[in-house]
Amino acid sequence: MKAYILQRVLSLIPVLLTVAIVVFFIMHLIPGDPASVMLGADATEDDIERLREELGLNLPMYEQFFNWVFGLLQGDLGMSIYMKEPVLQVFMDHLGPTLSLAILAQGISILIAIPMGIIAAKKRGTSTDQMFMVGSLLGISLPSFLLALLLSLFFAVKLQWFPVAGYKPLDDGLLAHLEYLILPALSLGAIQAALIARMTRASMLEVLSMNYIKTAKSKGVKEKLIIYKHALRNAFIPILTVVGQTFGTLVAGAVITETVFNIPGLGQLIMNSIVQRDYEVLQGTVLLVSAAYVFINLIVDLLYGVVDPRVRLSRK
Repeated sequence: MKAYILQRVLSLIPVLLTVAIVVFFIMHLIPGDPASVMLGADATEDDIERLREELGLNLPMYEQFFNWVFGLLQGDLGMSIYMKEPVLQVFMDHLGPTLSLAILAQGISILIAIPMGIIAAKKRGTSTDQMFMVGSLLGISLPSFLLALLLSLFFAVKLQWFPVAGYKPLDDGLLAHLEYLILPALSLGAIQAALIARMTRASMLEVLSMNYIKTAKSKGVKEKLIIYKHALRNAFIPILTVVGQTFGTLVAGAVITETVFNIPGLGQLIMNSIVQRDYEVLQGTVLLVSAAYVFINLIVDLLYGVVDPRVRLSRK
């Protein structure tokens, strides 16, 4: 197992290197000059050129890239052009809200999706199955920002059950923290739940059609025991894969939702960095989020052996 983990970790190096190259050059293709943005419209050409030289933006692009990669190898993601703080510190300051939102949204999606998928599989072809599948299709098709606006309009503006926007950290109390996160988490979790529910249904249907399930039914084993002890565990690897991928998507893709609800997370950091042309923050944030996504998939892969012992045997 140790050799397998080491092999998988080493295989991440070319992936992250490719991400670093793509991120750097895409960031520098964005129109606009950080020095011009920082100094404003009234700045002279001499002032802009002086600031570009100070920030190292006058160097050839390949030289800027190698300087950045050399810093990465030393654990230095650079200094924010606009905020004058280390990129890693800026990232950590904005990570908390995004992580809280992603965990809550993932919890909501799992609580909704897995029972829905199991019920739909049990009642295959019935009106209940069709209703759940139509609901999941609607969830996949509905954009997250539109659902966020609809939830905000109904629950925050009309019913006034929750704040329209904003954020309170966990230090202010768990209830206050959840009060500001429940609507954005619902808007993200409902869409992810649709995907997980469809995968749960498909995987459960495949397992329920196998011979050992039919044998258990013929021996009089209770249906609940068949579903939750035998079928669900054997059907769980595809479900676990989708859960891991959706969590990575929640961490990486909450930009629009955080903007709608004015949450000071990574999404808002990325949006502000684009507006301010803060290359260092953009590059570092996108690289770290990509690395987190890759490592989440690695953890999910290692959990396969916990769920299904046959995976461990095949690795040996």
